[in-house]
Amino acid sequence: MKDDVAALGRVITALRADVLCVQEAPRFLRWRHRRGLLAASGGLTVAAGRRRGGVAVLVGRDVRLLHGEGHLLKCFPGLERRAIAIAVVEAEGHRTAVGSIHLDLDGAARLHHAGEALALLRAVADRFGALPVLAGDINEHSHEPTWCHIAGHLTDCYPASPRGDGLTFPARGARGRIDAIFAAERFPVISCGGAEADPADLRAATDHLPVVVELGPPRPVGGELRGG
Repeated sequence: MKDDVAALGRVITALRADVLCVQEAPRFLRWRHRRGLLAASGGLTVAAGRRRGGVAVLVGRDVRLLHGEGHLLKCFPGLERRAIAIAVVEAEGHRTAVGSIHLDLDGAARLHHAGEALALLRAVADRFGALPVLAGDINEHSHEPTWCHIAGHLTDCYPASPRGDGLTFPARGARGRIDAIFAAERFPVISCGGAEADPADLRAATDHLPVVVELGPPRPVGGELRGG
């Protein structure tokens, strides 16, 4: 909410998301109120996220919120404090544990936090009988170690069913795919790509382009998640 807030609201509305994972959410003065305004701009509500770490999960009216929580990840002196926000939602009888992360520019911290976030998300998913989905700013590309680590546990949704070029950063002339959504292998990926929103609003709203995935109902048990 440091760029064009009106454009951001229009983008969120255009997404028509059941679940929206946010990075760099407000975390200073009146942070709860500002996150609430952000959610309301797209007809959503805040489901999960601590102040520190700046991540949140928002949910729409067509899903049932079962649980929300937030966790700070390991502190690395001199680096920004990172966190994961997790919301458990139910739709059409299926439960999903959705995590939002924003990983560090430092490679060692990034890799450690990815493993920590996956473990926390899996624990919540198991507790609620849900399947995990992890979304966020990975701050590296798909051939690098942290991305490969996450993709070893969950499916990278964009290459599974790509829509558009998949590039996310910078919003004005995107050249790299450093933001992604990863889902449990049992989820069919119907499509994954950019948002169908006004290009001018996408450029004005923030410095990253959003990633949108449509997931089908989970396949029957038999295709277990990779990575144990």
